[in-house]
Amino acid sequence: MAQQVTTVPDNVPSELVVDFDFFALADKAEDIQSAWAELHKGPDIVWTPHYGGYWIATRAADIDVMQLDHEHFSHNHFDVPINPNGVKSVPLSMDPPEHTPYRRLLMTAFTPQKVRAYSDVARNTAHQLVQTLKPRGECEFIDEFAKVLPINVFLSMMGLPLTDRDWLLPRAEIAVRSADVVLKTKNQQELIGYLMGHIKAREETPSEDLLSTIVHGEIEGRAMTPPEIMAMSLLVLVGGLDTVASQLGFVAQFLARNAEHRRELVDNPKLIPVACEEFLRRFGLPNTARELTMDYEYKGLQFKKGDMIQMPKCLYGLDDRINDNPFEVDFHRKPSQIKHAAFGAGPHICPGNVLARRELIVFLEEWLPEIPDFEIDPERPTVFAAGSVNGVEKLYLRWNV
Repeated sequence: MAQQVTTVPDNVPSELVVDFDFFALADKAEDIQSAWAELHKGPDIVWTPHYGGYWIATRAADIDVMQLDHEHFSHNHFDVPINPNGVKSVPLSMDPPEHTPYRRLLMTAFTPQKVRAYSDVARNTAHQLVQTLKPRGECEFIDEFAKVLPINVFLSMMGLPLTDRDWLLPRAEIAVRSADVVLKTKNQQELIGYLMGHIKAREETPSEDLLSTIVHGEIEGRAMTPPEIMAMSLLVLVGGLDTVASQLGFVAQFLARNAEHRRELVDNPKLIPVACEEFLRRFGLPNTARELTMDYEYKGLQFKKGDMIQMPKCLYGLDDRINDNPFEVDFHRKPSQIKHAAFGAGPHICPGNVLARRELIVFLEEWLPEIPDFEIDPERPTVFAAGSVNGVEKLYLRWNV
């Protein structure tokens, strides 16, 4: 695990140094996003000595600039701490124009027709889960719903066995929430070993799934190399196993604690699409970073080549400079007034963002009519998870049958 540095670099003003460890936020507030938002009380850009030392951009205006300025802020490394032994992600570790043809290949998996088909899988799964859980009067929402709905969709997309879910989920957890680079490297190798057999099978017998699309994909008229195929497959696998499940956890936790908001959606389902955007804004997930490509002066700060700067998406949505009353969840905001960066921006915007939204909407449409009144079990507190992706590990709900 990367250690806290003891010497502040010469290019870091002392007044910008904060003792901030984002892996330790799980028990700091009623939700992780509120703990992150403590940074809004200080300078717009700060520097922490944890995990080798890195910058944090806390405001939407700077995050907007850095997400789009790949000339200075590269996606070559996007995780803190950097794992020097990890497999480079394709195309996430690439900048335009190199990134573009790989991105184009991935987008073929998210055509409107395919998103509709995956949405049907989501709805069928959600319906079956609700009908199973409803008579029980209680559930542990994360394992019994949030990790089942989107992962069933994702494994169907990839053409991977649903029975592999229990093996894959803890490894996805390590990938997005561990600060131990040795453990993450070992974990990555296990996932590579898992994928090798499935990639070999697709080489011999192609199908219509996303893994086949990657295995037989072409980049500017040439077949992808085996390392490229593995890197892209690994990226899609890890990315698809966690984020929607984490979002569902925060949404269910909020609704369980806020009966008035829950009743609004039950009484007026037409609010659900706006509610989806409000939840994405209020409960941001990814805490990705960029790497400085050169020495660069930005707003009077002297960034050095190789510096890392983190851009927490929850701080974007909670920025009171662009969102009025940012901690308030308001289903009556105009869509144009809901500013968030839940899926990134520019060339690296999440290719699955439309499907992710559909899965969140499906949850609300299927759960609320059947289980309109539910609460958190006061005897079993919610367990949050901090890391590269904010999450909820355990959420115990109960309701009257």
